Amino acid sequence: MASTLQIGLLLSLALLAPALAASLERGLIFNLDTGELCLQSAQCKSGCCQRDSGLSLARCVPKAAELQDCSPKSLYGVYYKCPCESGLTCDADRSIVGSITNSDFGICRDKNDVAR
Repeated sequence: MASTLQIGLLLSLALLAPALAASLERGLIFNLDTGELCLQSAQCKSGCCQRDSGLSLARCVPKAAELQDCSPKSLYGVYYKCPCESGLTCDADRSIVGSITNSDFGICRDKNDVAR
């Protein structure tokens, strides 16, 4: 027979599971809305976690629209300028130093216009 401790543990898990699922759905760790604090872009609904300076807190913000400042996609997951929305490309001068310092900013342009 199951001990009282085991039954209590199972009951606790059964009660906590829906609460944990609801918290993830609401966006405590992932699926964060614009303006919420983030550590990585993967946490944001928009796909961009941005900070204003090296000492500021990062927040979820929308991706850059056409003709806005942008950063090429980065391995870091946090940007000073967000990557472009879908269908746009970040027209920036890429360099090794710029990639390391996250300072190779550009302008979002329509992919079809860049080829011309």
